[in-house]
Amino acid sequence: MKKRVVSLLLCGCLAASMTAGCGASSNEEVVTNTDAEDAAEDAAEEAEDPAETEEAADTSEAASDMEYVLEKGTLIVGITNFEPMDYMDETGEWIGFDADLANAFAESLGIKAEFVEINWDNKVLELDSNGIDCVWNGMTLTDEVTSSMECTDAYLQNAQVVVVPSDVADQYQDIDSLSDLSFAVEAGSAGEEEVSALGLNYTPVTAQSDALMEVAAGTSDAAVIDLLMAAAMIGEGTSYADLTYTVSLNSEEYGVGFRQGSDLAGELNNFFAQCYEDGTIQACAEKYGVQAALIEQ
Repeated sequence: MKKRVVSLLLCGCLAASMTAGCGASSNEEVVTNTDAEDAAEDAAEEAEDPAETEEAADTSEAASDMEYVLEKGTLIVGITNFEPMDYMDETGEWIGFDADLANAFAESLGIKAEFVEINWDNKVLELDSNGIDCVWNGMTLTDEVTSSMECTDAYLQNAQVVVVPSDVADQYQDIDSLSDLSFAVEAGSAGEEEVSALGLNYTPVTAQSDALMEVAAGTSDAAVIDLLMAAAMIGEGTSYADLTYTVSLNSEEYGVGFRQGSDLAGELNNFFAQCYEDGTIQACAEKYGVQAALIEQ
């Protein structure tokens, strides 16, 4: 009997032990499930992070252009090699009427101007992609330009003129005489717009300076470039002494272009007005020989 009681007690203890063991296993599983749920919640929160990042990016995009350039400390200016507006001196520094004013404007904001040569035909794409902050390079205020950029008021007068070798200039004194010529013109420029409208035969090139080289080399009969550039770069005392300009195709004005909606355009208008009032802009114009083209601000 005693043996039977002991046996029964041992069985009871064994059963209790097994029950406790099962309970512990169940509790561990509950903890594990809770951890899994927490991990899932964390993963869900992390999945929301890209949306927060996108929202932050949208906020950055919504900030004004003024805040944008002040934060990065630079005003990136899109240009081409275009004397007397933007060109390099013997030390490799960008100078010119536009370059000097761009440096002065950036300095007035407490930042620095940085000059980047661009493909003129891609100027709007460069602006919209933030590759540059403005186009400041003797830019004609065409309908295409003013509809795709936030532009300043006009600050210089200009015209598109026909450039030919001096020894044949007397043959090309009016628009009717130009029909048989092959032209070189800068792609995306006001010059291209003029020759295209007249139905003239032309080859687009990267820059106005390239158009002059085409004529000098004899690969094109003529070029159409800005009057202010022609006055500075061709004729006696220049690298193109054997070239001259004849027919004026239009009358136009220069402005500076920023991204659409940019508050920098208005800021630059105020800067122009101040520079005109204190004589700074007149002195700069005289330095580069464009004072006759200056528009009162």
